Amino acid sequence: MRRYVLPGKPVVVWRRMLLAGALLAAGPLLAGTGSAAAQRVAPPRGHFGFSFVAADPVGELGTFVDQGFGLQFDGAVAMAAEGHLRLRGDLGFVIYGHERQGFCYATPIGCRIGLDLTTTNSILFAGLGPELVFAAGAVEPYAHATVGVSYFATTSALSGADAYDDFGQTTNYSDAVLAYTLGGGLRMALRRGRKPIYLDLAVERHQNGVVDFLTEGDIVDHPDGSITVFPNRSEANLVAFRLGMSFGIAGGRERR
Repeated sequence: MRRYVLPGKPVVVWRRMLLAGALLAAGPLLAGTGSAAAQRVAPPRGHFGFSFVAADPVGELGTFVDQGFGLQFDGAVAMAAEGHLRLRGDLGFVIYGHERQGFCYATPIGCRIGLDLTTTNSILFAGLGPELVFAAGAVEPYAHATVGVSYFATTSALSGADAYDDFGQTTNYSDAVLAYTLGGGLRMALRRGRKPIYLDLAVERHQNGVVDFLTEGDIVDHPDGSITVFPNRSEANLVAFRLGMSFGIAGGRERR
């Protein structure tokens, strides 16, 4: 078998030249790859999200109320490096009682027009305070505390029997108190990157102190159209369990 070589150059020299050319061509690509590898995604500057809330009364409130359900919105912005300390705000509500009564419109029209009277017992709450994120990444354990206000209100509204829009809403009774919240949870990443998305699981203690409030059956209607309310007074503390979504606020990129 005959061996063929490129004229004028030994085979080993041509191999070295080809290797050198490949390295020169790949130089810019390798430099770009190294530059990308030298960067990392910065931690989120904060987050915002929403949660569904299931609330259990504790202490004295448990003798008046069984449970409540509601919705909470929260958000936080970073206050220190790496976003481990944040300023957090919460806003939400819990409905702990609901009554619905149907009746006929009291005119010669009679029962051709049906109305529903709906009475709702609810707690509106808002708070502001620090949040400490213990670790950033795929799982973010955190703890927070807020100071704010809880507003207990019982309202009644009319609606048509086949309609969904209320009209003629009236607040029958209300009370507002200074409130404290202490909680913690886990944010688990469903998507990573500059704008991460988390599943948020948390437990919170709502310390409302002593409040005047109404429950189902505490409003009595009289034949002349007047009403009498029988408010309760007790501590009104809750333990709330939250399940929701949280969205990270993009923090840009950093070099290693």
